[in-house]
Amino acid sequence: MKFFLLLLLGLPSCLWAQNKLLKVEGSSPNLYLLHTIAAKDNFYSIGRLYNVSPKDQLAPFNKLSLEKSLNPGQQLKIPLAAGNFLQAGKAAADESLIPVYYMVADKEGLYRISINHNKVPIESIKQWNKLKGESLNTGSPLIIGYLKVKTALSAFAENAGNPPVVIAPIVDNKEPIKPAKTGGEPVNGTEPLPPVIKPDPAPVVVTPPTEVPKPIKENQALPSETRKGTGDNFNGGYFKALYTESNLVKESGTAAVFKSNSGHEDGKYYCLHNAAQPGTIIKITNNANGKTIFAKVLDMIPDIKQNNGLLIRISNAGADILGVTDGKFECSINYSK
Repeated sequence: MKFFLLLLLGLPSCLWAQNKLLKVEGSSPNLYLLHTIAAKDNFYSIGRLYNVSPKDQLAPFNKLSLEKSLNPGQQLKIPLAAGNFLQAGKAAADESLIPVYYMVADKEGLYRISINHNKVPIESIKQWNKLKGESLNTGSPLIIGYLKVKTALSAFAENAGNPPVVIAPIVDNKEPIKPAKTGGEPVNGTEPLPPVIKPDPAPVVVTPPTEVPKPIKENQALPSETRKGTGDNFNGGYFKALYTESNLVKESGTAAVFKSNSGHEDGKYYCLHNAAQPGTIIKITNNANGKTIFAKVLDMIPDIKQNNGLLIRISNAGADILGVTDGKFECSINYSK
């Protein structure tokens, strides 16, 4: 019995790590995990665990030398890069995928989380976490990608699953496509599910990432290839039916535009606003011509110089309907608090 206890205490941390939630740290392009050194850990055992090169990635990322010994309790940063971090693409048959989570901060929306994590498509985040809308719970774990490890070399693989990580558009008010094996993925706002079954040998296929909305430069005209006229074929947009006027807030100010692929074909217009919660529907009126659209809030307006003094940013499909011909315009907005 005494020998058995000593054996357990001497096991390296990699054998215990497999049941821990992997939480991402940092922001693009320097995303990483934290690993706490235990007895018998070394650069090579940690490299096998996380599928990183000790010489080319692990030691340089931590500004350490391979000859330097590691001390129990010391923390190492594990870089998340193309070789061991999957957000789009394909995992090989000899690889396993372990969900990597981000803990949602107060008043944080999907747009900002996407930007801070390699511009991972919002549609991907929604599908991985079975989200129907844009609202998030503060402190909840959100899958933002997968640690990709060698099944035969990493202890993580014992409790990892290989669900089909297929990126597909989420249709509002409909259930998202469910993966064939769902083990290990937490639903937003709940505790992570128990360990999942061992992976299938079949490769995981992920479609290429879609474009994340990018702010248009200050006073820049909208790209001609995205403009499809200013006729309102959607009667204010897809989200008009979801607009309510309880506890109504009214504001006026300067609006600007950001580039998005959404809205031209389906009437789904989006916006960025600092006061309204993500998922709120805002009625936006162009003061110059009285034209109106209804847009869903994605996130707060990024705190950068070109956004100083802005009340709201709207997607360029919505700007087309409002008859906006340059980068900024005066508007009035209404939304329920």
